[in-house]
Amino acid sequence: MSLKCIRSFELELDRSDGAVYSGGEVLSGQVVLDLNREIKVRSMKVQSRGVATAHWLENRSVGMNTACSDYTSKETYFRKRQHLIRDNGDVTVLPAGRHEFPFSFQLPEEALVTSFEGKHGSVRYWVKVKLHRPWSAVRRIKKEFTVIQPIDINTPALLAPQAGTKDRLARVWYRNLGQVSVTAKIDRKGYTPGEVIPIFAEFENSTSRTVVPRACITQIQTFIARGTMKQKRSVVTAMCGDAVAPLCRDSWHGHAIKIPPVGPSILHCRIIKVEYVLRVFVDVPGTSKLSLELPLVMGTIPLHPFGSRTSSVSSQYSLNPSWLCLTAPDQPEHYRTIVPEEDESEQSATPPSGEEDFSGALEQPLQAFVQEFRYRPPPMYCEVDPNPQPFYMRPRCMTC
Repeated sequence: MSLKCIRSFELELDRSDGAVYSGGEVLSGQVVLDLNREIKVRSMKVQSRGVATAHWLENRSVGMNTACSDYTSKETYFRKRQHLIRDNGDVTVLPAGRHEFPFSFQLPEEALVTSFEGKHGSVRYWVKVKLHRPWSAVRRIKKEFTVIQPIDINTPALLAPQAGTKDRLARVWYRNLGQVSVTAKIDRKGYTPGEVIPIFAEFENSTSRTVVPRACITQIQTFIARGTMKQKRSVVTAMCGDAVAPLCRDSWHGHAIKIPPVGPSILHCRIIKVEYVLRVFVDVPGTSKLSLELPLVMGTIPLHPFGSRTSSVSSQYSLNPSWLCLTAPDQPEHYRTIVPEEDESEQSATPPSGEEDFSGALEQPLQAFVQEFRYRPPPMYCEVDPNPQPFYMRPRCMTC
């Protein structure tokens, strides 16, 4: 019985399988060909690519029939090829034994998009090897690798505070029950996984019914193809506050919500976007949820312990009494995490509405990202106001 010609055919990268790459770095490795006996090879080449793809199907009724529309878009970031054994019109004879063929590619200097796997699209990077032999099927090996585009949250735009206010009239049939209002503020826009977001909020319940304030972090995946947009919204973590009785108000002075391990934001891809928002909301009797959304950016470079925040944020707001009311306490008042209870929602061709389901399990982030970017939360710090507010001055409302 004759032995197989090829004992093993493998593709090895110099870095470990969990390694993470970024733009401008060198991707290197080797192709290992272990032979039981000599073989003839026509050519062997290695190729590296980075591609973003969005794809989904939609059914629509046309009279008595149903038509299916296919939405597909693709964006290529780079495509590189290297010949390990070039096809020069003749065959190359390789003797029995182990043969190693090294290769290397330099990833483009320009910003690459972070690797991503979603329900309707993906951003993937891979290396593929093809071995061509006379009178034999082509042998292929493909190995994917992870790219993370660094996002530094230590920039003025991502260190700026985020705030907003909303109100809604509650009614049952034709009877007005009163108004509910929500005002919320967070100290900055940029965060990294593992950090805690202190939420400062006020809830005013002018209705005759009890309302319960809640907060959650929502991931919004947006896929674009043929001028049509499809969205998927998933809650990654949530918390619940104390009930607000009728004709009463309540305040959150640093209620904390912790960011779980999630992938970074994707903001510069033409066909796929991954965004995050912090939603502070209450269920209003007789109408939809009153929801206030504050934008978040999930970065990969955490907040510097000293410097950026002290110089850019604290210095700007140290003299503003309304901002001093919202300074994060040394320890958050409460920290609660609840298990989402509702289902995820998907939207196509229209922006997301105020209604949002809660149970969809978010696609797990790439293991490489979790291992490479498991940051510890920023250290606790204390800031002493050089211009303290006199005790006889009445504290101003956070919305003033």
